[in-house]
Amino acid sequence: MKLPNVMKTYCPHCKAHTEHDVKLERKGKASSMRRGTRKYEEVKKGYKGSPRTPKKDVYKVGKRPVIILTCKKCSKKHQKPYASRTKKKAEIK
Repeated sequence: MKLPNVMKTYCPHCKAHTEHDVKLERKGKASSMRRGTRKYEEVKKGYKGSPRTPKKDVYKVGKRPVIILTCKKCSKKHQKPYASRTKKKAEIK
């Protein structure tokens, strides 16, 4: 899935159709000090093994890309999630 560098779409802050810069949203770095991570590491210690069931072979078709739109007029950001899953990786051309 190829996305344009600049997209003309509705800006909810300007309340008009303006040009927007397009950027793909990426997953942030996972924090090692969160409660779930600490609990998972504690349970994994010793001879117990993994507390969760192993992953199945069936996976989802693809990710739903989330694009961040930055308005060129007011420089406010808003996101536009796609309803359908992508078969190919989303990229900005």
